[in-house]
Amino acid sequence: METSTPNVGTVAGTVFAETLRGVRCIRLSVRTDETTSPERQREADDVAAAALGISFGEGESLREAVDLDVSASKVGPFDRPQLGGWLARPQDFDVLVWWRFDRAIRSMQDMHELAKWAREHRKMLVFAEGIGGGRLEFDFRNPMSPMSELMMMMLAFAAQVETQSISDRVTGAQAAMRKMALRWRGGGQPPYGYLPAPMPAEHGGVGWTLVPDPDAVRVIERIIAALVAGLTTHAIAQGLNADGVLSPSAHWKAYQARRKNKADAAPAETAEPKKRPAQWRAQTITRMLTNPALLGWKMHAGNPVRDDQGNPVMAAETPILTREEFDQVGALLASKPTAEKAPRRKDSSALLLRVIHCDGCGSRMYLKNGYYGCSSYKYGTHCEAPSHVRADWVDDYVTLEFLKAAGPVQITRVTEIPGYDPQPEIDTTTAEYEEHQTQKGRQKSRAAQAAWQRHGDALDARLAELETREKREPRREAVPTGRSYADDWHAADTEGKRTMLVDTGARLMVKRGTRGGWRTLDLRRVEFTITGDLDPCIEEVDTNAGAVAKEDVPEHAPAQGTSMRLHQAALTPAA
Repeated sequence: METSTPNVGTVAGTVFAETLRGVRCIRLSVRTDETTSPERQREADDVAAAALGISFGEGESLREAVDLDVSASKVGPFDRPQLGGWLARPQDFDVLVWWRFDRAIRSMQDMHELAKWAREHRKMLVFAEGIGGGRLEFDFRNPMSPMSELMMMMLAFAAQVETQSISDRVTGAQAAMRKMALRWRGGGQPPYGYLPAPMPAEHGGVGWTLVPDPDAVRVIERIIAALVAGLTTHAIAQGLNADGVLSPSAHWKAYQARRKNKADAAPAETAEPKKRPAQWRAQTITRMLTNPALLGWKMHAGNPVRDDQGNPVMAAETPILTREEFDQVGALLASKPTAEKAPRRKDSSALLLRVIHCDGCGSRMYLKNGYYGCSSYKYGTHCEAPSHVRADWVDDYVTLEFLKAAGPVQITRVTEIPGYDPQPEIDTTTAEYEEHQTQKGRQKSRAAQAAWQRHGDALDARLAELETREKREPRREAVPTGRSYADDWHAADTEGKRTMLVDTGARLMVKRGTRGGWRTLDLRRVEFTITGDLDPCIEEVDTNAGAVAKEDVPEHAPAQGTSMRLHQAALTPAA
């Protein structure tokens, strides 16, 4: 190698007699940042490499470290996915080339570690565009020269000061924008259900706001509908994953990928292997549906951002849910007492399990060898008249009687409408006010004291306004499903039919049989009843059916006033 300038230079003054093996280093904090796109960095690196006689290889031998969505302030060079791998293999290259200094490091600590590594392994560090636009070359192949490390530490100090200055400006700007109605800070992931969009002209036309995301809103509506239908959040998450519905984080990444120019993506040879997208979980659904961001509110550190009157600052002109809908969803997610479940039996063929009972002692009867029998003796009790009966006889009998009584009844789905109660928001605002009051007296400046007082007055005003709102009591609403019990019965398996019998309060009492060669069920032994919420519906159907039959009474019909119990009617085959 021949040099016409010292090891440290800022212009094209170094000429190498032989080609050096270089690694082209690319880093991007945000994939959508067009001003620092990977293609622009590659182009600058290639220009510097051509001037210095550095080769990056090509094809399968291409030496390149592409780290996208990686912050230099948070992730050091040795911890980056691709650059860290190259730094662990110093024998495979001679030079590292970056576009600019901030693509490599943003702290003195990271630069110290990188310079120490370069000195130990005798490497060169090149920056295609340095201060004033000239190229920077730091040659650590001569361990006796301290100039390269000294210059890098000075530049690292400047980079760290710049990073802190940028962070302070961004923090201050975001704090100011939080108080601006409908203004979205941009650059970050919005709450699920919303997408950033240019601010409409009627609201100033400056900056960004949030609008409902049609695809995400459809998913939210699906989840709420499933909750109304009685599904658990765990079951809903399983269904979403099975259908390939993207979770909130995966949905946002897919949105960013659609907006990103394909030319900015890393080449296939060096691209990282695709990871499985984040999956839906029960906790994800709960957090999403209980986030007041669905109301269009701005949130910060888990609390609503409020204006001077204490009202939540809106981030979106069109919220996804109204307050009443949000409270209704919260009621659906509220933990409910778990009812005691009967133990599951291995014998799933027993249609009348938990339905058939012995009339002699009132205990349940269980299926064994084709017969339902009283099992009181198993539990240490004595039955005066234990009964047993053929399973197929009573299964057919109960099927016929249930469909006769409940089959025509239309099934309804009962929805709980919680109404509106301002108390939850009053409680939350009160807690926020009490926390605010604990900061009293800690302000040293008059400006801080005034700001503290304004926030307290705003919370107090919000509480006063909430206390004026009327509470609407919850109610139950029955929504027809368009199906009858007969429809569901014929479509269900044995376990489903048994569940239907138990849920509707069906009960079969069986008396002890009499001696004789019975070939069919002795109807004097059995009594079938249905009690509970379904009973009034059955009476209404019977009344309507009786009114229709009365219009055409045959001459041989029983006299008026006579009756016949359903469970004593002759057993006839179902139509």
